[in-house]
Amino acid sequence: MSRFLRFALIGGLGFIVDAGMLTLLIHLGASPLTARAVSIALAMFVTWRLNRAITFGQSTGSQLQEAGRYALVALGVAALNYGLFAAILFLVPACPPILATAISTGCCMLVSFAGYGRFAFRP
Repeated sequence: MSRFLRFALIGGLGFIVDAGMLTLLIHLGASPLTARAVSIALAMFVTWRLNRAITFGQSTGSQLQEAGRYALVALGVAALNYGLFAAILFLVPACPPILATAISTGCCMLVSFAGYGRFAFRP
């Protein structure tokens, strides 16, 4: 299985974590923007562990350094993802938050693949 396909499958699982937590938090009364900040953070942790184990493998150096590089890429991509998510909700108020999450996440997929592969998990 290709590296990109493994990345996409893990990203799909990350999306399920993200969307599930988003839905739960909104159901519990959180605003969509607050709920999304929490759901992105949880999805980032889950995908880091799985991408490390399945997609890219361990980088050279310490796991702490790798986690720091991953966090830099993930935070940049999360900011882009969150910005797109918020823009969709503000521009199209009737858009369901889950659909806005899917659109923003899909738009960020190639950026995150390149960043993780070339920087976070570099050999």
